[in-house]
Amino acid sequence: MNQMDQTKFCCSVCLDLLKDPVAIPCGHSYCMNCIKSFWDGEEKKKIYSCPQCRQTFTARPVLVKNTMLADLVEELKKTGLQAAPADHCYAGPEDVACDVCTGRKMKAFKSCLVCLASYCEKHLQTHYDVAPLKKHKLVEPSKKLQENICSRHDEVMKMFCRTDQQSICYLCPVDEHKGHDTVSAAAERTERQRELEVSRQNIQQRIQDREKDVKLLQQEVEAINQSADQTVEHSEKIFTELIHLIQKRSSDVKQQIRSQQETEVSRVKELEEKLEQEITELKRKDAELKQLSHTEDHIQFLHNYPSLSALSESTDSSSINIHPLSYFEDVTAAVSEVRDKLQDILREEWTNISLTVTEVDVLLSDPPEPKTRAGFLKYSCEITLDPNTAHKQLLLSEGNRKATLMKQQQSYSDHPDRFTGWWSVLSRESLTGRCYWEVEWRGGGVYVAVAYKNISRKGGYYECGFGHNDKSWSLDCNNNIYTFWYNNIQTRVSGPRSSRVGVYLDHRAGILSFYSVSETMTLLHRVQTTFTQPLYAGLCFNVYGDTVELIKVK
Repeated sequence: MNQMDQTKFCCSVCLDLLKDPVAIPCGHSYCMNCIKSFWDGEEKKKIYSCPQCRQTFTARPVLVKNTMLADLVEELKKTGLQAAPADHCYAGPEDVACDVCTGRKMKAFKSCLVCLASYCEKHLQTHYDVAPLKKHKLVEPSKKLQENICSRHDEVMKMFCRTDQQSICYLCPVDEHKGHDTVSAAAERTERQRELEVSRQNIQQRIQDREKDVKLLQQEVEAINQSADQTVEHSEKIFTELIHLIQKRSSDVKQQIRSQQETEVSRVKELEEKLEQEITELKRKDAELKQLSHTEDHIQFLHNYPSLSALSESTDSSSINIHPLSYFEDVTAAVSEVRDKLQDILREEWTNISLTVTEVDVLLSDPPEPKTRAGFLKYSCEITLDPNTAHKQLLLSEGNRKATLMKQQQSYSDHPDRFTGWWSVLSRESLTGRCYWEVEWRGGGVYVAVAYKNISRKGGYYECGFGHNDKSWSLDCNNNIYTFWYNNIQTRVSGPRSSRVGVYLDHRAGILSFYSVSETMTLLHRVQTTFTQPLYAGLCFNVYGDTVELIKVK
């Protein structure tokens, strides 16, 4: 049976010869346990698929062992042949290849840091079987094994130079790193691993703190929305009541006007009817008198005249007082007066309402600066000095937490970040958020500072001196006096003398505070500003022999 045929008896999930082979509805075959495990992972979606062709089945297919295929696999095993690797077992351009394989290389399963080679599972077996090889350090496949070779001595780098912060081989301390603080790479890894765990704990604690803050802010948003919705509802109800009241008063005025209109029109109509009756009566009397005037019989005239000449009592029209189109003018004036008063009230009260709305301010303020040393220690951060920034006359020790100003130059290599103008050094770590650290100094005095990374490393007083430019803030400490410097402006500072200075930074709030630390903490100087870049802790020296150490506070 040739190799091409052998590949047909491999499970595409485990890449091994089929075990208890089963065929699924699409026709592809798998180990029974492999396809079961694959479908178990899809159980939540309730849709089961083929790992090869991706055909899906809404109902989970029932698996039955393929007896014929199982017999063929068993026959293949008896021949002593092994199934050829599937194509994806071979190394591609992005994969780490086995260094032992010839021809088409297999993917590496492990890399050995001692042999500096990578091995597939087959060629790695000797590292499990041969006693000396069992001690070798195996890691995940890596293409960067050559980075573990010293370019100067062509030896494996198993040591670490703390002075220069770089990996070295066992020959390096003899020449290039002679006199440096060197340890085994394993020892440095152990220490850095401890620091890493502390950093992770700090990060995890900050994550928990920030998650609590997020929950509080979410509750605050919910409270703001709820309060705003309730206030809108209540305001609309109040204004609706006010509108209804105005509409009711408008209706009342209208009704009163119509009622009075009806009364007055009725009175006028009544008087009008009386006058019309009187006119009719007078016209009739006038006609009778006219007729009497034409009577020729004198006796008849004199007989009728007394009864016809008598007039009925006239209707009193003195109460008629005509005021065209002005009967209800006073009502309009009264309503206008009410309108003007309401407008004045609404105008005045609207200003108060508007101001009350704008005064609603949810202050997302930062927590206040701690009051006790225990409070500051919650924000303590591990800071080390960066050898690449240290002036060549500064000797770093104690894991790069201590610096001493020496008369002789140290064997530092040239670096663009190195200070050459002043006896200065910056921290390796950038500082953002809320940080606290303490500095212990001995000798004539020291500058305890923070600075932006882009502060000049060369030049004189104004270019790279801490506190003498707008890129750094510095507290000058000596046995006699404290002086704060920023942008070459000095501020005399009073406070108890102490060889230890605490520095508190709240980067987002723009707060930088210096404290004299002894049995108690005394504020020496506080800066309130806006920081536009991450900051770095800085130290600067005045006198040979002076030492400064970044203390591990607990």
